[in-house]
Amino acid sequence: MENVSSQLSENKSRNLVAVLGAMDEEVALVAQQLKSMRHDHASQQAGLDVVRGTVMQADGSNLEIAAAVGGMGTVNIAASAQYLIDKYKPKALIFSGIAGNLNKKLHINDVVLGGNLRYLDSDMRMIAQFAPKTEVFHSDPHLLKVADETLTEMGINHIVGTIATGNYFVDTPEKTAQVIKETAADAVEMEGAAVCHVAARNHVPALVIRALSDNADTDYEVFKEFDISEYANTAAQLVLRIAAKL
Repeated sequence: MENVSSQLSENKSRNLVAVLGAMDEEVALVAQQLKSMRHDHASQQAGLDVVRGTVMQADGSNLEIAAAVGGMGTVNIAASAQYLIDKYKPKALIFSGIAGNLNKKLHINDVVLGGNLRYLDSDMRMIAQFAPKTEVFHSDPHLLKVADETLTEMGINHIVGTIATGNYFVDTPEKTAQVIKETAADAVEMEGAAVCHVAARNHVPALVIRALSDNADTDYEVFKEFDISEYANTAAQLVLRIAAKL
């Protein structure tokens, strides 16, 4: 896979970072902290509600943020990522949200940064014949470095690990064991690999951040009643701190 770190500096002519989440809670906490926050009503034509605003960077300049709830699942998030890239020409794309924990050394509200992202339910032998011609996707090395440093500053336990992405909810010991066997992943979710897949096709540096909300053992009908704001807030705070350093 082509290393896209250099794209970050090449894209600085537009000082804008795109932020995606799969659920409302994952993006609302980012939007609440933007200055001069406004809705881009044109995005409704793409089935989105893009919120725009600014955050202050370390040097005192303003960084534009375009944030949206992309929806759950690989197709929803891929379409949303492509829209943000086409419309706003971001210098980086950050995906933030929650995931199920697969690593016994990690705990709820720890964070996994997507060093490697693998699809669960796709035959990559065929898909990898097309750009970007890889079976495993990656967050941008520079963005990972900034995220790692930021998490350390915040005192949040974290790893740069492997994230598995599939179009089904992992909620039983049998499914969890299967995911671990197939991917050796530290966390499982439904969007991360698709975000990095689209970003790589467009040569846009991307970062996937996952705060762990459960141990991939909760039935979805029960899980959807959870208050995930604490875990989403962990990821949201990290997004804003990382963005301020870019």
